[in-house]
Amino acid sequence: MGRRRRKAEVHGWLLLDKPLELSSNGALGRLKKLYDCPKVGHAGTLDPLATGMLPVAFGEATKTVPYVMDGRKTYRFEVVWGVRTSTDDAEGEAVATSEKRPTQSEIDVALKHFTGTVLQVPPQFSAIKVDGQRAYARARSGEEVEIKPREVEIHDLCRVDERNDDRLVERTWFECDCGKGTYIRAIARDLGEAMGCHGHVGTLRRVCVAPFVEADMVTLDELQEMAEDRDALLARIRPLSAALAHAMLQVEVPQADVATLMRGQPVLLKGRDAPVLHGEVCITHDGQAIAIGEGQGATLHPRRVFQY
Repeated sequence: MGRRRRKAEVHGWLLLDKPLELSSNGALGRLKKLYDCPKVGHAGTLDPLATGMLPVAFGEATKTVPYVMDGRKTYRFEVVWGVRTSTDDAEGEAVATSEKRPTQSEIDVALKHFTGTVLQVPPQFSAIKVDGQRAYARARSGEEVEIKPREVEIHDLCRVDERNDDRLVERTWFECDCGKGTYIRAIARDLGEAMGCHGHVGTLRRVCVAPFVEADMVTLDELQEMAEDRDALLARIRPLSAALAHAMLQVEVPQADVATLMRGQPVLLKGRDAPVLHGEVCITHDGQAIAIGEGQGATLHPRRVFQY
């Protein structure tokens, strides 16, 4: 007889504080084994040299990954001035150097041009596809890749370095609140070019991926200490609906409607207080998400059902 396939018993989100020098896929492999769950995915890659929030989806939560991918992100990072690298971070080789160093006031003036809708050229070493190939794969072979600029949304970019004197500085800390597809390495590179001094990211940490916040994170070491206590491990899993709260209205339905919706059939919301709905909604029962649907007046149409 063939080996019976394991069923995923975990459905929800874990907010991993990814450590330095571990790839996002390497982190998934460890969590997959730790939680004994065959279906795992993440919402937004972090480079091995970056630390911080890696939202990880288990089981049916993988169906909600696009909603988290679209969420706003917050990064804290350090820029090292005077050197531009091939990767725009500390991993690459120096490709340009400068003796010039910026002052705090020069940095603050330059920052004014880096918020709003900004045209940004992704780094040569990035996952952007160029003619069907990943840019980093072509760059590793020594090829100079032409990557077209893209519009990204930078909601806020500020200097968080406490020094306010106007002496020349070697490194500066920043915090950035931005939208999907923004490369922090490109911000560091472009800031350096704007001030004529070059620059690259020295340290990078992601602290927020909406709707999740820094306080939600847990480290691999903490999880490993819970390895023999499955209840403790499961207590760190956020409900599937947590990924949708910021993206759409949540509509609670009675038990009598659950089976109909789970079969992919629409239901009519009844009662004097029944809401009038328009557009995408998260359908829940007893606080648990059962489907992503579309509201049309008082009718709910399930579009993507969660099979627990």
